[in-house]
Order: sequence, then structure tokens, then C-alpha cells
Amino acid sequence: MKTLPQIRSDWTFKEISLIYNQPLLSLIYDASKIHRKFHDPNEVQVCTLLSIKTGGCPEDCSYCPQAARYNTDVRIHNLLSIEDVVEAARHAKSSGSTRFCMGAAWREVKNNKDFDDVLEMIRQVSSLGLEVCGTLGMATEEQLRKMKNAGLYAYNHNIDSSEEFYGDIISTRKYDERIKTLKNTQNVNLTVCSGGIIGMGESSDDRIKMLLTLAKMEKHPESVPINALVSVEGTPLENQKPVTTWEMVRMIATARIIMPESMIRLSAGRTEMSQEGQALCFLSGANSIFSGDKLLTTPNPSVSEDEKLFAELGLFPRSPHKHKKYDTSTLS
Repeated sequence: MKTLPQIRSDWTFKEISLIYNQPLLSLIYDASKIHRKFHDPNEVQVCTLLSIKTGGCPEDCSYCPQAARYNTDVRIHNLLSIEDVVEAARHAKSSGSTRFCMGAAWREVKNNKDFDDVLEMIRQVSSLGLEVCGTLGMATEEQLRKMKNAGLYAYNHNIDSSEEFYGDIISTRKYDERIKTLKNTQNVNLTVCSGGIIGMGESSDDRIKMLLTLAKMEKHPESVPINALVSVEGTPLENQKPVTTWEMVRMIATARIIMPESMIRLSAGRTEMSQEGQALCFLSGANSIFSGDKLLTTPNPSVSEDEKLFAELGLFPRSPHKHKKYDTSTLS
């Protein structure tokens, strides 16, 4: 059995900066080696993200078309019915997804009938054998515990960027409030899903600091989504220049090296990437994607496109609720 590198929570900015800024091919090589020591390199977690409540959000996140204050083409709808959500989960499972994520355009979870309905959605979707993830805004320990008891597997709450840049894109919520929800999630022993977005006008140092925030958590997030900004007309960031594939690869590879056990998710922005670019992300340590035509309200490759890509690369979906560490005994 090969000795695995130590999982660390004492990373420094300088250390991560040296990793991030090294020659790209060297970075990819190092990340790929780490990836193969902790994960099956041909296994990818396939997730589906459904917007269960869309638009009308009171927050001012500059990247988000669901903010009520921006004039976008997003059609507002109230909470979907329990039946519609469960049917969508069944369809996701039949299409190969093993994790079903439910997102609501709320600032925070409130103790009302909508929350009661969400708890029932969690119960019924969990009974299908899927990992259930929620992304519903800020939540208290009590609310997260109720969701866990209903069958929730993970809670997503992205930190978006560095603490220093955060105020440039959001004013209606503090960075510390995001961190508090992550701590609440860990306190009730739910797995954490947390990452961020690149391409919002932040510097390379901001990207490194975002990764540092996650890597310094005593227990690293189980899932780390790396999103490329999808510019939407009507939002303050509508004219942002798209990030390059190289920028995504550099982020994914760095995240893989400093958080070896985490699932690194190649998230928003895949529609702008070639199949070759996505393959390079998988080689660099990405082992999770969102499948389906939409990520909440933004475009995403179709299920058939992903099936073709998986077949071409020899990839297969990760099974749900998989906790066993990858067997490295046959690695050289």
C-alpha cells in the first residue's frame, strides 16, 4: 500500500501561490498524480441541479440573474410542488445522476410551509437512493439538522471569491455569514459543498485566497465546485470577458493538490469549453460535473453530450453514498 500525502489544513498563501503559479504542464502533472492516489481517475460524480424556487431573490450578487433588482430574462416561479421535484429526481436518476441538488433563490431558510415542503422533498428524493444536496441560502444548525434528519446528504454554500474581493460583488451579505453557514453544516455532520466563481474581475491572488479559505478548514469541503462566470445580460457583470480553459485548469489542479480527498466539480461554464478542454480538467483532478441542460438558470451541456464525452474518455459515474477510500495498492 502506497503512503498517501498528508491532508493539511495549515496551508499558507505563499505555498498555494507557488503551486498555482508554476508552469501549467508541471501543475497538471502534479495534480494528476495526487488525483490518482486518492481517487479512481476514470470515475466521475454526476450531479443534477434543479431550481426549485426561481428568481425574486432580495440579494445583490452581481453575477446572479435571479436577483430581483436586475432586469434579466429569468422567469420567476414560486416553490415547485413536491410531486414535480420528485419526478425530476427520478428522471435525473434514470439519466445517470447519483446526486440531486435542489436550489432555491432565497437569502436564507425560513421556518415556514415552504421549508416543510422542502423537508418532504428531501425525504422522498432520498428514498430513491440519490444523494440529496440543498442550496437554499443561509441556514441555522437547527434547520440543517432537520434537513439531515429528513435525509439530506450535503449542503452547498459557496464562498464565491476571496474575502477581500467579496465586497465588490455582494453587499447584502457578509463573508462571515457564508462561513457561519458552512460551520453550521459541519456542526451537524452534513457534508459541505463549497467553492467559488472565477471571471468576475478578481485577481489571481483573489483566486488563491478563495482556495486558501477552503483548504484551511479543519475538515475540507467534501465537494468543491469551480465555476466560470456565465455572463447574463442585465446583471452588473454582463460584459465580463469569459475565462479561458487554462484558467479553469489552473484552478482545478491547484484545488486538487491542496484538497486531495475532496470532489472537485467542474461546474458552470462547461458550455464554453471544448471536449478537449473538459478532458484536460478531468486529467487535472476534476471528478464531478453537473449534468442536464441547465444549472439553475444558466446553460449546461445536455445529458447526451456528456454521455458521448464519457464514452470517448472511458469515464463512468461514481455510485451514490460512496465513502470507501480509493484502493491505491496497485499504483506505482
